[in-house]
Amino acid sequence: MPYHEIQVRPMREELTRLGVKELRTIEDVDAVFANPTGTQLVFVNSVCGCAAGGARPALAMALAASKVRPDELYSVFAGQDLDATARMRSYFADYEPSSPSIALLKDGEVVHFIHRYMIEGRHPQQLAADLVTALETWCSGNQQLTASS
Repeated sequence: MPYHEIQVRPMREELTRLGVKELRTIEDVDAVFANPTGTQLVFVNSVCGCAAGGARPALAMALAASKVRPDELYSVFAGQDLDATARMRSYFADYEPSSPSIALLKDGEVVHFIHRYMIEGRHPQQLAADLVTALETWCSGNQQLTASS
């Protein structure tokens, strides 16, 4: 049974304030990932206080610190948007389902994946540093951010 929307709204907004677009239905997911080009970061959001509570701030820190960004930023919410989450996970089926998790894709292929077990017990700053490395490795062809970006 999904969590009530009022419970997850602050967790959704923590990502949408960063420019992350929510994919809430199967149709939303398929519209984006049927023929992807460029780089996409997908955050599988979660209610889990310890892991997701550190992963969301880590994403914010990484996006602020990185010289580049993925072309597109998306999220699905495990425990809330069940069908969309299941469909999104089918696009990275080689990886065990994990909530929260972060997938970085290039032209639809997963190039970097962060499982929940890689998030738990780590400080957001540590996770942010790992994300910056992944972004700067895989999104290096993207437009460089400037001071006004």
